[in-house]
Amino acid sequence: MELTLSRTIQITGLLLLVAAVTQSIYTALYFTDADVPRQLLWGTEGCLFVLTAAFAGSALVQVNRYHLAWSAITAAAVLNVVQVGVGLTMFGPFFEAAGDIEALTPAARSVVAFSFMVYNAAKVLLAIALIVFGLAKLNTGSRLLGGASTLVGLIALVSNMASMAAGRDVFGDLRLAGSSGVLATVLLAVCLLTLRDGTGEGA
Repeated sequence: MELTLSRTIQITGLLLLVAAVTQSIYTALYFTDADVPRQLLWGTEGCLFVLTAAFAGSALVQVNRYHLAWSAITAAAVLNVVQVGVGLTMFGPFFEAAGDIEALTPAARSVVAFSFMVYNAAKVLLAIALIVFGLAKLNTGSRLLGGASTLVGLIALVSNMASMAAGRDVFGDLRLAGSSGVLATVLLAVCLLTLRDGTGEGA
């Protein structure tokens, strides 16, 4: 099978969509106090973003337009791999140690804060990509998808940048940042899956 630009874009969209689904499942299980299979869900998400970085990076060097969006998607995928890696490999050991030695509690919390900083940064990048493609959709007459994408992109951009700048101590968990970021990922995936072509004119 020839891996054309069009197929590369479609695969990137599918990967983003599946990643958003895994994030939604994790969030739903977490807020219902269910037993969360963290290794499975986060591990799967990490694999998806590794692939996303490769495919988005490939598209970046082939497209004729919207390079800002493609570079943002590539960078966001890399940051998401870092964030997932921190969660899977560091959360458990640090909080276990903090349970035995109280003085390590600030260190454990700093690991969580770092993870959220990376998470928010990745969502900012995906929001930028969504705004670019949302405006492109508006220019091609797709008012509903274009308008929704631009609006959600702006909300995700502002809320996640606010979390990065002011920190969780000011805004708390700021669920708007996380939920708008996931919705932005879904809409970004839809934008990619509905591009008119893969020649770069619609990409």
